[in-house]
Amino acid sequence: MTKRKDYISWDEYFMGVAILSAMRSKDPNTQVGACIVNEEKKIVGVGYNGLPIGVSDDEAPWARDGAWLQTKYPYVCHAELNAILNSTGRLKGCRIYVGLFPCNECAKAIIQSGIREVVYLSDKYADEDNTKASKWLFDQSGVRYRMLTPTHTTLTLELS
Repeated sequence: MTKRKDYISWDEYFMGVAILSAMRSKDPNTQVGACIVNEEKKIVGVGYNGLPIGVSDDEAPWARDGAWLQTKYPYVCHAELNAILNSTGRLKGCRIYVGLFPCNECAKAIIQSGIREVVYLSDKYADEDNTKASKWLFDQSGVRYRMLTPTHTTLTLELS
């Protein structure tokens, strides 16, 4: 007997953890998760887009449009920032897996934390100024970024 051949790659595994984390998000429009991995392929942080600890997600506004204070934007922490803040160790030299290309604010946190590579699934806001700023920041600081093209496009979890 030989080992099975249809196992997922490390990139697919860690992106899968990011996607699973995104399923914790209460945001009705956008669910994003992040997974930080060190050079030894050990997970050192995970996060998803959500409210700060102690802030009720039942009381917060979740709108995308309207007066700024009545939208989600001033209140939600992005997945990347949550993964950095939830991390258990040193992030220098780590890689972050994230479903959506990071915004400029998260790019700054990624750079400052010492993360050296960003692996993402979607770049749907590539033409937005904040994404252009993110790429400029990454390029200037030497943080690599690449889109993951998975071999396995579906991962199935069964909890029964």
